[in-house]
Amino acid sequence: MGVAVLYGLGIIFSLAIIGSLVFSLLLRFTAIQENSLQYIVTTISFIALFVGGFITGGKGKQKGWLLGGVTGGTYTLLVLLFQYLGYDSLFSMEQMVYHVCYIITAMMGGILGVNMTSGKN
Repeated sequence: MGVAVLYGLGIIFSLAIIGSLVFSLLLRFTAIQENSLQYIVTTISFIALFVGGFITGGKGKQKGWLLGGVTGGTYTLLVLLFQYLGYDSLFSMEQMVYHVCYIITAMMGGILGVNMTSGKN
């Protein structure tokens, strides 16, 4: 179970790093403003959490909702620790809503990951 969660977290953070690199290059070398990318970045974040939950569920092969929830919860905890220790601030109400939705999205990915991989017997 722990290995599956680590795979999912690795995928989430890999997608986040790749997305950050692409968007930083777009902001640097084009006339695009940061506020025009807000919804795209949010969408990419949800996709990354869904894919991470899917991978976790596929690796774990059972209890996808739990594996996805643990993956999303661990991601949220790591972001909270980074924000608290690095910037000395807790989540705002808006961030809490986003992270609850991230956890739910990872849970849905975990459920789908288990169901897509368990049918191949």
